[in-house]
Amino acid sequence: MTTPDEWERLETVTEYETGWYDGGYDRLEQPDGTEKRYYWADLPAAVVVVARVDGDLVASVEGSDAPDGDHLLFVEQYRPAIRETHLELPAGIVEDGESYTRAAERELEEETGFVPSSTALVQEFAVATGVLRHDRGIVFAEGLEPGERALDTNEFLEVRTVPVEDALERAREHPANDSTITALLLAFEDGLLSSSNTI
Repeated sequence: MTTPDEWERLETVTEYETGWYDGGYDRLEQPDGTEKRYYWADLPAAVVVVARVDGDLVASVEGSDAPDGDHLLFVEQYRPAIRETHLELPAGIVEDGESYTRAAERELEEETGFVPSSTALVQEFAVATGVLRHDRGIVFAEGLEPGERALDTNEFLEVRTVPVEDALERAREHPANDSTITALLLAFEDGLLSSSNTI
């Protein structure tokens, strides 16, 4: 296995900058002495929120009778980059100076109109390391209370709820996305979505 000190960075070039991310390449001398350009896109960190909501609150979201059992909050939105409508967990960019948990609280309220009383960081990890400089945090949230929804100008979201026991199966239906599936798998693996769990 090669180590970082066997890779010499000869040059870093930023080829373009956007309001969302920067893109460019590093020219490296590889361990065998050859040179190669490695292209990257540099994005700010993001957070994905697994938010448990009780039946009474589900009724306020959906305008129906309170269902049995807890649900998870989802948002449904069209993704122009891939031209598909996805059912996703609430998510967003971590702003300067924010922790993942603070960003989760803010994004959850902005996108769904609900504020959690407790949050916990489940996992932080690097995403698509072959091409991205991008970290993601998964946050579990519960104890939701009504807040004030405040969508960004590019957000056209519909709030949805899914029973906890159906959430992973629903997330795997086409079209599926990595952030929702990964977050749910980690939350289930850590026992955060068992019927008796509290944090």
